[in-house]
Amino acid sequence: MFKRLILEESSTIYVLAAFVVAATIFLFITWRAVRMPRAQVDRFSHLPFTTDTDGRHDPHA
Repeated sequence: MFKRLILEESSTIYVLAAFVVAATIFLFITWRAVRMPRAQVDRFSHLPFTTDTDGRHDPHA
């Protein structure tokens, strides 16, 4: 008859690979943020988070 497949070893590899990929992306983004030039930090700190218009369309106005 058919043998039952045990996928525990391969699932461990997939979980470990996913963790390594996520950790690498996180560390890359963190490294880029830490190494960012001071002028770029100042420019980003002055970006507006709100606008004068809220972006909604009011058909009765």
